[in-house]
Amino acid sequence: MGAGHDHGPITAGAANKRRLAVVLGMMLTVAVVQVTGAAMSGSLALLADAGHTVTDSLGIALALTAVWIAGRPATATRTFGLQRAEILAAAVNAIVLFLLCGFIVMEAVDRFREPAEVSGLGMILVAGFGLVMNVVALIILKSGAKESLNVKGAYLEVMSDALASVGVIAGGLIVLFTGWQQADTLVSLGIAAIIVPRAWSLLKEAVHILLEAAPKGMNLTELRSHLMEHPAVIDVHDLHVWTITSGVPVMSAHVVVAEADLRDSGRMLDELHECMAGHFDVEHSTLQLEPPGHADHEGARHA
Repeated sequence: MGAGHDHGPITAGAANKRRLAVVLGMMLTVAVVQVTGAAMSGSLALLADAGHTVTDSLGIALALTAVWIAGRPATATRTFGLQRAEILAAAVNAIVLFLLCGFIVMEAVDRFREPAEVSGLGMILVAGFGLVMNVVALIILKSGAKESLNVKGAYLEVMSDALASVGVIAGGLIVLFTGWQQADTLVSLGIAAIIVPRAWSLLKEAVHILLEAAPKGMNLTELRSHLMEHPAVIDVHDLHVWTITSGVPVMSAHVVVAEADLRDSGRMLDELHECMAGHFDVEHSTLQLEPPGHADHEGARHA
């Protein structure tokens, strides 16, 4: 019988669009430097790290594309627009991270079999540049990663590239001072071991939203009890809470009130919507006000 007042929320991903664009430019610059450094030093580790950076850049470009798509207006057939595209992109980013780990493992096996002669100093200089750029990118994305699952995916990809740079630097130092070529191979396997649980966490969160589960930290029993505290509310049923995209939870419920209170339904709806927005950060809520006994009628109709 009523809907929330804000039907066009700005997604958390859209709010961080500029940051994603800046980081994408930085990552592409790092990739160019890494490819050039790999060609000059003969380092397979740097070449692999460049591939890693390109993969991360594609992930960030995907995140930006998803934010643009999510910002498209709603239509008669897509009543929430394409906001869910951000979550799909986050899931794809997680899968890309898993594929990247597989690539690292395969490269490590090849290097164990046939160690490559590389310039340790060249590895350190180029990977050091990449690490500095990655750290700056992480600082840029840090606040957005707390708000948007899609930005979090980009943050994790940049973090994985920073770890790869650290690995290359460590390997370069060992190669430079000991001549042992297998050092960066072992570090690469360690990097893969760190990336996997982070990718799993991202994928799990994306699937949680895609399955329209209740938002994390949302207690439906507490929410229902809070609505019941309104003096005119007799009962609440058919309560559903889910997430469209990061930062956009929505709720729907049937609220039973006395017939006398239905005469002032507009005031009641305003009060209940303010309750949802103020106490549970649910800006978009759809409430159906109904008289006592109406739930029994609904049950008979659907029996």
